[in-house]
Amino acid sequence: MANPPERTSPRISADALVHPRAATRLARLFCLPLWYADYQKQFLALKVFPEDEECGIFMNGLDEPLKGAVDVVCGGPPCQGISGYNRNREFDEPFKCEKNKQIIVFMDIMQFLRPKYVYMENVLDILKFADATLAKYALSRLIGMHYQAKLGIMAAGCYGLPQFRMRKLPPFPLPTHGAIVKNNGPLAFERNLVGWSDSTSVQLEKPIVLEDILSDLPKVGNAEDRDEMPYVKGPQTEFQRYIRTFSSEVQGPKSHAAKAKSKKSKPKLYDHRPLALGHDNYLRVLQIPKKKGANFRDLPGVIVGPDNVAKLDPTKERVLLPSGRPLVLDCVLTYEDGRCLRPFGRLWWDEVVGTVLTCPNICMQDRLLTVRESARLQGFPDSYRFRGTVKDRYRQIGNAVAVPVGRALGYALAMANLNKTGNDPLMELPPKFAFSHIEGTP
Repeated sequence: MANPPERTSPRISADALVHPRAATRLARLFCLPLWYADYQKQFLALKVFPEDEECGIFMNGLDEPLKGAVDVVCGGPPCQGISGYNRNREFDEPFKCEKNKQIIVFMDIMQFLRPKYVYMENVLDILKFADATLAKYALSRLIGMHYQAKLGIMAAGCYGLPQFRMRKLPPFPLPTHGAIVKNNGPLAFERNLVGWSDSTSVQLEKPIVLEDILSDLPKVGNAEDRDEMPYVKGPQTEFQRYIRTFSSEVQGPKSHAAKAKSKKSKPKLYDHRPLALGHDNYLRVLQIPKKKGANFRDLPGVIVGPDNVAKLDPTKERVLLPSGRPLVLDCVLTYEDGRCLRPFGRLWWDEVVGTVLTCPNICMQDRLLTVRESARLQGFPDSYRFRGTVKDRYRQIGNAVAVPVGRALGYALAMANLNKTGNDPLMELPPKFAFSHIEGTP
C-alpha cells in the first residue's frame, strides 16, 4: 500500500482568505455542532480552497481525509468526565474514565492528520480537575508533535453574550464587551485569562444581560409544545435585531438551516418550547419566590446555618406534596454538601448565567428556559433550527462552543493566515464585531 502523499505546501492560501467572504465562511464553520454516536467521528476538519470555491469539510468516517490534506481541525473531547457537575469523577486515575480517554483519541487524530492549525476546546474544569492532568496531557502531545501550543481562558460574556462560561481555545481575540463575573478560574492559570491589560485604556461595550437577549420573545408556559410560532413584537435591543437577521447559512448539513419560503412571508420563531417539568417539580417551582436570587433555600422547611449549609428545619414537620413525595428533595440538600445555590435557582432579567447547560435553568415564568432561549444564550441565530427530541436539542446547545466565540476565533485564524496579526499573542477585533453584518467580517 502506498504511503499517504507528503505535504509540499501550505493548504490554506492567502488568495482564499483575501476573498471578502472567506473569513466569514471560515468563522461560521467553527460554529457547527457535529453529532455522531462515536466521538472518533466528532470533529471538524477544514480545507480552504482558493478564489470563489467553498471551504471543504472532512468528517472522519464520512469523507476520510488523507494525512497532510487538512488545514484546520476543530473539536472538543467530552467534558462529562471532568465536569464539576459530575459527582463521580476519577480524581486519582483520570484516564480510567472512558470519556476522559477520548482526549487521547483526539490527539491520535492530530498525530495522523497533522493539520496546519488545531483548535481544541473544553470546559474550565479541565484546569481544575486532577491537577489539570488532561490539559497537561493535551499540551504535551501537541508540543511532542512540534506544534507551537498556547492555552487561553475565554469568557463568552466578553464577546456579546450574557454568560460567564469560560473555554480554552487559542488563538486569542481580545474582548469586545465588559462581563459580569460569575465564576472565577483557578489561580494557577490566572495569567491565561484572555483580556486587556490593566494598563490599557479601552472602552468596552456594556455587559449583555438576560433582558437584552430574551425580552422580545413570546411568553410560553410549562406545557408549550409548538415547534414554531409567530413573533409577537419587534426586536427591542441591538442583540435581538442582530440575532433575528444573522444568517445561519453555513457549510454543513442543509437540514440545519431554517430557510424562509419567501421574502414576503412573515418570519417564524422556532424551538421556543421548554422541556416540560413533571407535576411534582412544577409544584416545587411554583413555590420558588419570584425574586432575584431565589432558589430551593426559599422553600418552606429549609434553613441555612452560619456555615452556609442548607438543611431541613428540625423543629418543623417535613412538607409533602400531594403525591406524598417531599417538597424539598434529599439530593438537593446534599448537592455540594448543601452549599450550592443552583438547584431550583430562578434567573432574573439583570443577570447573566454562569454556563448554558445541557439541562436548562428555571426562568421567571415558572418553567425551564426554552430551547430557543438557551440557543440565544449561546449566540445561535433565530434562523438556526435544532433536530431531535427536546432533550437532544438542549444537549446540542449546551455542548456547543458559543457562536460569538467561534466567530471571533475563526476571524483571528483568517487574519493570522494573512499575516495581519503580527507576533502579539492577542489581537483586537474590528469595531462592533459582535453584532456586525459587515462585508468581509463574519
